[in-house]
Amino acid sequence: MEALLLRAQEVAYRFSLLVCGHPEDAEDVMQDALLKTYQHVGRISEPDAFRTWLYTTVRNACLMKRRRRVGEPAVFVSVEHGIDADGGSVPIDVADSSRSADQRLVDDWMDGRLRQALNHLPPSYRMIVVMREIEGLTTREVAAITGVSESNVKQRLHRARLMLQKQLQDV
Repeated sequence: MEALLLRAQEVAYRFSLLVCGHPEDAEDVMQDALLKTYQHVGRISEPDAFRTWLYTTVRNACLMKRRRRVGEPAVFVSVEHGIDADGGSVPIDVADSSRSADQRLVDDWMDGRLRQALNHLPPSYRMIVVMREIEGLTTREVAAITGVSESNVKQRLHRARLMLQKQLQDV
């Protein structure tokens, strides 16, 4: 059985390399095909049918591998090494996904305005706005922390929002 599988391994690898095209894929496919062969070798009655069955298994495994990789690019390019060109490798420019300098300035200005408006709120209102809107706590949690009722938290939050809206109206 081992001698048969060793011979089958060589045949499976050569055929899978031709069908799949990539050495890594060929090795994966060969292993899958040999595993299936080992599991189902008892079902094959004729020696000639074994070869046909092995080739069919390798072909099907290659096709399954291709189907799994439909959305993948054909070639991966290293950002560090660049693309190979005639005179050597050409570096790859990667777009910066961070905010632009203008957007950062506007955001910083708005952040400063919001902090200033929050500082003008009475401390009890500011605390509720920070816990509820910035920290994301529930009304029940804010009520438990501050020691006031849930309806009082809602009332103070509403008043604080109105005060913030008035202070930030010209923004």
